[in-house]
Amino acid sequence: MKNDTIRKLQEMKLSVMAKAYMDQIENPEQYADMTFDERLTLIVDKESDARLNNKLKRLIKNAHFSDSQADLSGIQYLPDRHLDRNLINYLKTNAYIDKQRNVILCGATGCGKTFIANALGLNACRAGYKVLYLRLPDFFMDYSLAESKNKQKDYLKKLQNVRLLILDDFLLFPVKANGSDSLLELLEYRLGKVSTIFCSQLSYSGWHQQLGGGAVADAILDRIIPGSYKLEIQGQVSMRQRLAEEEMKGSKVKVAAD
Repeated sequence: MKNDTIRKLQEMKLSVMAKAYMDQIENPEQYADMTFDERLTLIVDKESDARLNNKLKRLIKNAHFSDSQADLSGIQYLPDRHLDRNLINYLKTNAYIDKQRNVILCGATGCGKTFIANALGLNACRAGYKVLYLRLPDFFMDYSLAESKNKQKDYLKKLQNVRLLILDDFLLFPVKANGSDSLLELLEYRLGKVSTIFCSQLSYSGWHQQLGGGAVADAILDRIIPGSYKLEIQGQVSMRQRLAEEEMKGSKVKVAAD
C-alpha cells in the first residue's frame, strides 16, 4: 500500500512529497514523537517549498537579466552618488508594481543603474512577479522581425503580460520615426496595467530630442514621465572602475600576505 501511495504521488508529479513520505517510512525513529498532522504538514511544506524554488528559478531564467547576481543589499550608498535610500527602500517593497507605476534610472555609463535595475527585477521575481530585461535596441530589432511576419501585435501582447519590464540603454541613440512609432505602441499596450523601469545615460530632460521631437515624442514622454519614480545617479568615477580598483587592492593585499 505504501508503494502504491508513492507511485500515485509520483504520477501526480508530487515527487518531492513522495520523497519526503519515503524518508518518513525509512526513518520512523526521527518522526516517532510527531503527530500525524505534524508529519503531514512537514511533507506538504517540502513540496510547497520545492515548487516555489522552481518557480523562482523559472522566473529568473525567463527574465534574461544581464546580471542575475545583482542584489539590493549590494548597493553602495557612497556620498558622491547621492542615492535616495528612502526611495530605494520603497521600491524594495514592490508597491510600485502593484500601483502600475514606472521607475526612471538616469546616470552616466558605469554609474550602476543597470545593477540597480537588475536588483529590483530579481527582487520582484522573489515576490512572484514576471520580469523581463530588454535593451531598447533589441526591442526595436524584435519588433521589426515580428512586423515582417505581421505578428507585431502578438509580440506587444507578450510584453503586455510582463509585470515588470526593464528597458536598458533607453534612448542611447536617436530614435528613427518608425522606432518612435513602435515604442509608442509598446507604451500604449502597457500604460496603466504594468510597470517599466527605464535605464538611460541621458537625463529625461533630453529625451524629447532623442525621440526626434514633435507630437509622437510628446505622446511617448506623456506615457512615461508623469507619476514615475525618478532616481538620478551621480558620481565622477564609474562603479566598474571603483570595483576594479577594490579588486586590485585586494589582490595586492593577498600577495603581500603570501
